[in-house]
Amino acid sequence: MAEAEFSMKRIGVVETCYPEKFGIPRQPGLVKSARGKVVFDEAFKNPDMIRGLEGFSHIWLVFVFHEAGEKPGRAMVRPPRLGGNERRGVFATRAPYRPNSIGLSVVELESIGEDGSLYLKGVDLVDGTPLLDVKPYIPFCDAVPDARGGFVSGVPETMEVIWGCEQPEDPEALEVIEESLAYDPRPAYKRDEEEREYGCAIAGYELRWQVRAGIATVLKCHPQQK
Repeated sequence: MAEAEFSMKRIGVVETCYPEKFGIPRQPGLVKSARGKVVFDEAFKNPDMIRGLEGFSHIWLVFVFHEAGEKPGRAMVRPPRLGGNERRGVFATRAPYRPNSIGLSVVELESIGEDGSLYLKGVDLVDGTPLLDVKPYIPFCDAVPDARGGFVSGVPETMEVIWGCEQPEDPEALEVIEESLAYDPRPAYKRDEEEREYGCAIAGYELRWQVRAGIATVLKCHPQQK
């Protein structure tokens, strides 16, 4: 059989509180306060297309890793859960560098706007992520309580987050910043560099922070320049 080529249409974008890749949680649902919104393209704003979706608490997002670059799909990658030192096959991971740069996340559907936008919680996507499809999460068949997780077992450990500067006045921004940093977004191979400062943008704020003795300290925090 000849090799097939497929084309897909973008149906919309996902707006999130993460304007850049660094700082995003590595899995959906870890940072429950991380909010986002699906904004459908004009061709897909037909209210009939989401009729009945309001009855589901969670949905699947099928999206494109649009910031993965033009790097070809790698056969082996270094999963963060293994410290960034061991390799596994790309099909045994959720790495963005894949033969087809397609991702899949299950998120909480918080509400549906009057314009048909979908308001989400627990997102793990960069702002502006192209969306290919939305599907309802169906508990009886999508949840497998006795499934084996391979080398990915247990919930990731979290760090304490403290402030060495003034905190945001916005309580929602404060919550998502602290939850995001608690899961340690540093590259796994740099986690022994405790004196190093890191910078990232989350929920409308530019941050500088570092980790010492397993505690993340926010050193600087100011609103992003628009």
